Amino acid sequence: MSQQEFRTLIQNVTSQLAGRSIDASLDAWLNAEHGAQSDTYRHLTQACRRGVDEGWLADREHGGIRYGRIFKADDDLHGFSVDVVDMNDIAGPHHVHPNGEIDLIMPIDDDARFDGRHAGWCVYPPGSAHRPTVSQGRALVLYLLPQGAIEFTRN
Repeated sequence: MSQQEFRTLIQNVTSQLAGRSIDASLDAWLNAEHGAQSDTYRHLTQACRRGVDEGWLADREHGGIRYGRIFKADDDLHGFSVDVVDMNDIAGPHHVHPNGEIDLIMPIDDDARFDGRHAGWCVYPPGSAHRPTVSQGRALVLYLLPQGAIEFTRN
């Protein structure tokens, strides 16, 4: 899969997110419409695994976490940036989501959890903060950040 094909997959999702509030109702909608049993989830998971294997996703490493911003926020992505991380039983750096954060959790190990949640979507509203944590194994997480906004803290 090429990066352009991956971008097209992401555009299909972000086009449905444009103009929606980033809140618990979006979390529920994403999991109902594009959850772990859906074709969208399957296609995105396959693409992310392949991109990591091919080395063009999560192509940097720091402190035991592989990560990388594959696309900056752009109009064709409806204002979302796209990052993918590869984590295995580790907590990442604390950060704030000024405009919210939409995560797709893709366990590599069956029992892996991201912030306590299994496969599917996790939505953090604007102003929320966390220390992203993968427990019980390895998982890939795709981050969609409105306007690419993220603020790392010293927490």
